[in-house]
Amino acid sequence: MSALTDPAVGTRGTLGVASITVMIIAASAPLTVIAGGATTAFSVTGSDAVPIGYVVLALALAVFAIGYAAMSRYITNAGAFYAYAAQGLGRPVGVGAALIALVAYNCMQIGIYGMFGFQVSMLLAEKFGWDVPWWVPVLGCIAVVGVMGVHRVDLSAKVLGIIVALEFAVVLVFDVVAFANPAEGFTAQPISPAALFTPGIGAVLVFGIAAFMGFESGAIYGEEARDPKRTVARATFSAVLIIGAFYALSSWALALAIGTDKITGGGISRDEAGPPLFFNFIAQRIGVLFVDITSLLFITSLFAALVAFHNAVARYIFSLAREQVLPRPLSAVRSGQGAPWAGSVTQTLLALAVVMVFAIAGSGSELGPLFPVVTLFSWLTNTGALGLVLLMALVAVSVIGYFRRDARGVGIMARLVAPLISAILLGLILLLILMNFNVLLDQAEPGLTTFLLPALVILPGVIGVAWGVWLRGARPAVYARVGHGAEPATEVVATRF
Repeated sequence: MSALTDPAVGTRGTLGVASITVMIIAASAPLTVIAGGATTAFSVTGSDAVPIGYVVLALALAVFAIGYAAMSRYITNAGAFYAYAAQGLGRPVGVGAALIALVAYNCMQIGIYGMFGFQVSMLLAEKFGWDVPWWVPVLGCIAVVGVMGVHRVDLSAKVLGIIVALEFAVVLVFDVVAFANPAEGFTAQPISPAALFTPGIGAVLVFGIAAFMGFESGAIYGEEARDPKRTVARATFSAVLIIGAFYALSSWALALAIGTDKITGGGISRDEAGPPLFFNFIAQRIGVLFVDITSLLFITSLFAALVAFHNAVARYIFSLAREQVLPRPLSAVRSGQGAPWAGSVTQTLLALAVVMVFAIAGSGSELGPLFPVVTLFSWLTNTGALGLVLLMALVAVSVIGYFRRDARGVGIMARLVAPLISAILLGLILLLILMNFNVLLDQAEPGLTTFLLPALVILPGVIGVAWGVWLRGARPAVYARVGHGAEPATEVVATRF
């Protein structure tokens, strides 16, 4: 019996559909996507197809979720993608997927600290005249996230639930005002399928996929769900449909607020590109007070994503350590709380180390206050998104491999057709990301980071496969456990914290 499912630990049955859905949506950070992601997509691509792009991506991920959900009914493992790849494509591929997942989720989590630090330091400078380095509030945030990470996961779910509800409320107010006050008159062009055939649609999809990162994380909480065979699937479908519809509606409202002719005609100046497109409209149409409220919620939106991705990393570390792919002590959980505290502390220390490296590197940078956004945030979150798309493509193929040996009564749509379609679509999106990686980094031409950052997630996968092959011969007992969680009996590693 695994540490996260032992009733003595206190986590079994903690999370229902609503709680897991909230954790998924929190990782996607809805307000950050609309105020930051969608505005940047409009600015960089010069295409008004961003809303319909979100619809296409939501449909593609819903197709992926069909096979993903079918597999989740038979595999309940905190390692999620790692376990799916191991049982569908073989243990060596599973170890490779595990290392990709660790790098990708850490990149997403740690990268967000760059935007968080920038936003907090700018807010303090604007409201109080305090010149606070970006990394100072980040250190405080790392501490808070770390404390939440070693407590029961339902505490995180409750806090994130409040934050997510406020995010939705603020953006919906913006939507209503934008639809009532379009800059150039009302038009349905941004949501029309015809927009998919306009120039720049590839870049639109590349920017858009990052908005959904985190939607796949439901299976990570399977061992803590009340009814994992149903809860994970329902939460995943609920999340992708909710955020897909929300992103499409809100980015359509944003296009109307900016003006489609301004977007496609190159009328967005460098000074107003990105988040200012959102906040300037609010200031003009709703008022400065609402801007202040939205700015605070923008920061809490980032915080919610930080907590969600931190929890994901902690559970991956727990799962790998439980099976002794990582050192066994990292599987320790907090007695009476059930939180994988060793994995949580490990992620906290890693985040602290990376942030301090960037803080030292950015001292005296010509980028000034924008340094953590241009480097830490942009580099790592885009790298993480690439890794997660690669993982989803692997999992889509894994579904086919898993049910090929035993269909288990699952229909051909869920075990073959949907996974095959999603594997092709995700493969195309992965290719688009690689082809447009310099665009994601806002580089006019490919540079050193254009190639080094993708290698940061791809090479660990190759190393992991080789490591898995080595385990097969050198440590067969460990190899037998790979991707199978508590199936080979394991003792509970609980610590009085």
